Amino acid sequence: MALSEHEQKLLEEMERGLYQNEADVVSTSQLGGRAPNYRAIGIGTLVGVIGLIAMLWAVQANSTVVGIIGFVVLFAGVMVAVSVPGKPGDTLPSSPSAKPKKPHTSLMDQLNDRWEKRRGGDTL
Repeated sequence: MALSEHEQKLLEEMERGLYQNEADVVSTSQLGGRAPNYRAIGIGTLVGVIGLIAMLWAVQANSTVVGIIGFVVLFAGVMVAVSVPGKPGDTLPSSPSAKPKKPHTSLMDQLNDRWEKRRGGDTL
């Protein structure tokens, strides 16, 4: 059963919206394969432990100011430890024997290609 012109236009508009949404989701969900920054994790953990020790000492010594400073130091350490890993140029090392991969195409792109081949009369 053939679609009317109005239905075809609506279908094409929905497909364009789907492709745009898919591209947005893919671009925002990938980290880019960057390796974690172990130095930042180590420094952040060390600073966090120092802040925790300062907070515990402040509770024992009944010192509010030292407790607040300890909390700020602990928070800063956690923020350093969980910061975005590595620089944009840092990538995970790949094995030299790894074969180059074909560019990944989405399921919708594959289905679209097959649909175009069918409409053009090409065989799969």
